[in-house]
Amino acid sequence: MSGEYGVVSRFRINLNKTVFWKFLNSVNSDSDLINKVINGFTTAWRGLTLTMKHLFVGNFKRKVLPITDDNYFKQQNDTNTIQYPMQQLPTPEVGRYQLDVEIDDCIVCDLCAKICPVNCIDIESIKSTEGSIGETSDGSKKLLYAAKFDIDMAKCMYCGLCTIVCPTECIVMTNQYDRTVFELKDLNYEFSDMSPEFAAEKRELLERQQAEKQAAKLAAMKAKEGGA
Repeated sequence: MSGEYGVVSRFRINLNKTVFWKFLNSVNSDSDLINKVINGFTTAWRGLTLTMKHLFVGNFKRKVLPITDDNYFKQQNDTNTIQYPMQQLPTPEVGRYQLDVEIDDCIVCDLCAKICPVNCIDIESIKSTEGSIGETSDGSKKLLYAAKFDIDMAKCMYCGLCTIVCPTECIVMTNQYDRTVFELKDLNYEFSDMSPEFAAEKRELLERQQAEKQAAKLAAMKAKEGGA
């Protein structure tokens, strides 16, 4: 009997342990579920609070301040974006935006077109047959006509290299950044002030001068050969 009693006792102990562990597991799973529910409500409340805060507090116009202002970044708190285009942020002085060319100061050296990494500058020059055709604002002599000076801003990568190499500083980057167009071709800007007729006339004069020089050179060579 004692042996049978010992077996029954061990069985009861093992059964009690099993029931106990199942009870603990059920309590833990219920606790995890409760924690997840609480965490879900807490997260939703935080998100809703942030939404309501911006809904009722952020209805003020943003003050337009220069970036050098100490409050430039702080003043963005609790405010919506600026009311563009009625409001516009001031552009930095060193910003790289729309290119512009003062064609009267251009000596048509072609350096800007050569250094452009994306070939967005297209220049056609015509040599003057009369020598100097004027001077730039810095006193540089102009010996070439700018028959074509186009900049395709759709290609421009705003690197600013063209403004660096320009000897007369006639090509600059302005503070204009909003050039919205409906057609891509409208982003091609023409800066030459020569009419097609005037450019054709200057080409013809140059070709005639070159032909005359070539004829004179050949005549001098023949005369030299005849004299020899």
